[in-house]
Amino acid sequence: MDKLHLDQHISHQFNKELEDIRNKVLTMGGLVEQQVSNGLTALLEADNDLATDVAQKDFEVNRLEVEIDEECTHVLAKRQPAASDLRLIVAVIKVITDLERIGDEAEKLGRFSRDLTALSSDAPSYRKELRHLGELVKSMLQDSLDAFARLDVEAALRIAQRDKDVNREYETLERLLATHLVEDPRQVSKLFKITWCARALERIGDHSVNICEYVVYLVKGRDIRHTSIDQIKSEFLDQP
Repeated sequence: MDKLHLDQHISHQFNKELEDIRNKVLTMGGLVEQQVSNGLTALLEADNDLATDVAQKDFEVNRLEVEIDEECTHVLAKRQPAASDLRLIVAVIKVITDLERIGDEAEKLGRFSRDLTALSSDAPSYRKELRHLGELVKSMLQDSLDAFARLDVEAALRIAQRDKDVNREYETLERLLATHLVEDPRQVSKLFKITWCARALERIGDHSVNICEYVVYLVKGRDIRHTSIDQIKSEFLDQP
């Protein structure tokens, strides 16, 4: 094989490795999305079987994180990528870390769901109170992964702005739970667990924002952490 064909072969293999890594990230993302959805459903419907399934499946998310991380390490050592290829590997390593943490938050929803069902046999109001926050967070996660799949910077920045809605909903719920606690201190154990569920959902929103930031880094080569979204929008989206 002459040098030209050898270089083409190596380039083809490298591209295949990068595409395989990218596809595995999307597979992991799909699994995490399902975990969050099932965790929320278990919480809202007091479904102990589904809650147990969510709690037990967290190991699958962890396994994928380790597998993808090892592939990225192999590519870094063997291929020594540069420019956009290097940014892809760095972004993937960051994304799978956030996905693993989202999986942890989903696992918490499963565990707390079982605890709350054990504490109360009625249909407590927390299910209604958490539903809207949960739906906001689910849509943020789904859309952030879609933006990553399409490398859509404009969509990523729009999605990141929705974190304000999540934070507002979370703060409203926190105030409501504090009021319930004052009115009925006997419910302290239950209300604390509901608070932890709300906090888990809010954290999923934060991790979804991180994924959006990695999309900007991957496409534009700019680390936008600790930078206002409005500033980034004016910088990138007003360009011709």
